Amino acid sequence: MEKPNIPLQNAVALAYNASKAAPTVVAKGSGLVAEAIIARARESGVYVHESKELVSLLMQVELDQQIPPALYRTVAELLAWLYRIENMQLAEPVMYDTGLNYIKNSSGEGDPIR
Repeated sequence: MEKPNIPLQNAVALAYNASKAAPTVVAKGSGLVAEAIIARARESGVYVHESKELVSLLMQVELDQQIPPALYRTVAELLAWLYRIENMQLAEPVMYDTGLNYIKNSSGEGDPIR
């Protein structure tokens, strides 16, 4: 019996250093290597953005090389998205409506009102 022809997952990790002109490809791979890159990123609290098209283009960039100018805008938009997400986490916590009403006590913490 033949195995189904399932395409391997790809992953690319970028690093940005303000002293360089553009982000650099610091890791890339397919299959188990891709899974390890994604797992390491998640363990480290790094956001994983899924874009098969972008990954396909970045897979063509050699390790330790800066991304090509043709990808500057796309990667800049991705970095801006990550920046917004990180800043949202630093902002005040959001209280979600769980059916209880909350008031702030003198210590600034929310106490449920029933």
